[in-house]
Amino acid sequence: MARVVVDVMLKPEILDPQGQAIAGACSRLGFEGIDQVRQGKRFEVEVEGEVDEAKLADLRRLAETLLANTVIEDFEVRPA
Repeated sequence: MARVVVDVMLKPEILDPQGQAIAGACSRLGFEGIDQVRQGKRFEVEVEGEVDEAKLADLRRLAETLLANTVIEDFEVRPA
């Protein structure tokens, strides 16, 4: 079994209220110098066999179809 990671993040131009709330909490909790936080999702997918370009292409299609809302999110697929 091999593992592939899919990271999903809001596109830079999309407002991230959860990230803003985290950034605000940082200063209240004494963590200084934190200017901005962006919140995202990480998926770890176990696949049979080796991770080759064909398998990565399949997983990109999976991310496009199911894991990310490509209107507002970007994603990256990479071997773990």
